[in-house]
Amino acid sequence: MAHIHEKIDFTVAIFVVEHHRVLMILHRNLKKWLPLGGHIELDEDPEIAALREAREESGLEVELIGDRPPTSGPGVRALIAPRFMDIHRINDTHEHIGLIYFARPTGGELALAGEEHHDIRWCAPADLDRLQPSLSDSVRWYCLRAIEEVSGLN
Repeated sequence: MAHIHEKIDFTVAIFVVEHHRVLMILHRNLKKWLPLGGHIELDEDPEIAALREAREESGLEVELIGDRPPTSGPGVRALIAPRFMDIHRINDTHEHIGLIYFARPTGGELALAGEEHHDIRWCAPADLDRLQPSLSDSVRWYCLRAIEEVSGLN
């Protein structure tokens, strides 16, 4: 887990959608339902971090949703932009700048990362209201938006 500063870190959140359902994990330490995600390591860009976190936390290979601008060239590699960004407080002295991606699975086998999570499950929109502990309003909004946007692409 890379920390760039004692007060702030950059993180990725990946809302993976398949068959009108979003993949959620029950985080072991935070005791919250969240999307896949984690810190961007010091030797990786946000796109690589999102793909790595998805694979490590779920066993799935994913495709990030978004456009890659045609601006790559010597010394430049265009990245898929996150769908949204936010900043959220972790504790009284530390915040995360979150890069929020939408994605769909392309391979792998779904597996629980037991050292990090208590549970992993696919959730349809109606399932989101039954999760315990309850989702935060912001996570619920991102879940519904991801299901809507990614399902509309199929």
